[in-house]
Amino acid sequence: MVETIQWTAGGVVMIDQTKLPLEAVYVTCKDYHEVAEAIRSMVIRGAPAIGVAAAMGVAIGVLRAPDENLDGSMEAICEELAGTRPTAVNLFWAIDRMKKLYAGLRGKSPAGIRAALVAEAQQVKLEDIAINRAMGRHGAPLIPDGKTVLTHCNAGALATAGYGTALGVIRAAVEAGKKIDVFADETRPFLQGARLTAWELQQDGIETTIITDNMAGHFLKSGRIGCVVVGADRIAANGDVANKVGTYSVAVLAKENGIPFYVAAPVSTLDLTLDSGDKIPIEQRSPKEVTEVFGVRVAPEGIAVQNPAFDVTPNRYVTAIITERGVAAAPYEESLRRLAGSV
Repeated sequence: MVETIQWTAGGVVMIDQTKLPLEAVYVTCKDYHEVAEAIRSMVIRGAPAIGVAAAMGVAIGVLRAPDENLDGSMEAICEELAGTRPTAVNLFWAIDRMKKLYAGLRGKSPAGIRAALVAEAQQVKLEDIAINRAMGRHGAPLIPDGKTVLTHCNAGALATAGYGTALGVIRAAVEAGKKIDVFADETRPFLQGARLTAWELQQDGIETTIITDNMAGHFLKSGRIGCVVVGADRIAANGDVANKVGTYSVAVLAKENGIPFYVAAPVSTLDLTLDSGDKIPIEQRSPKEVTEVFGVRVAPEGIAVQNPAFDVTPNRYVTAIITERGVAAAPYEESLRRLAGSV
């Protein structure tokens, strides 16, 4: 299985997801500015992976900062990393975790502070892999045997530190002996499904078919698909889910055809400060992602473009939310708070 991100003596090493599936290229981020740019430009993407990258970005930033201005450096590092992408709450969760640790280290030597932050960033990665495997164990029983699973975007090892959220559930179902195959929506305009999900599952030997986004309804009506499993970038307290744009359409079509729609995400993706998905900030990305495909223009010059990176699926379309602590079902205000340990 691919290793998405690694801490090394030379810097933070990531597989460049903009080059897949044609090339498996690794880049080394030697400072926090490079980590921030990697997140911003989607060299690394996927909410849990972004969280791990942010933690490592903080660690490498402080590692390179001068002894006499660690406090000021820490503030600047966190501010730049937090400004990279607005929707994925794991980014802010990881930065806050590193900030809290740093605050508790006051009075320690600069060397001690740096060592503690580096260790914490590596721990975030290890925890993420364990969390994904736990999610897989909770979610695998929900996957119907002998059917096709539809997924949208990439919520696999590439979107995490390893194993995956939605794809982790699929992997766990296969490991449990279930005979399933996968339909991967291509996921316009960035093609994460066609480029990344299909590549990952092919590496694992899991039978996978790419379909265009506008084919989902056709196949959901066909009777072939047993369930839909997707990841999430932020989940509000009421169970509204922000995920890659196009997810909402798939959820509505699944509901129309009586097919379960599952969301797999770690507890760190929950944002219980937001009472509904209406308050989730939606990232707007470059028009070029829509007007060009791999640098080739496919739309008229001067045409207006909208390019929201995410949409919000209302909770009424979500059959269940799979986390590392168990499976939440409606009413989500109660089940999510219980899983998050808030009550």
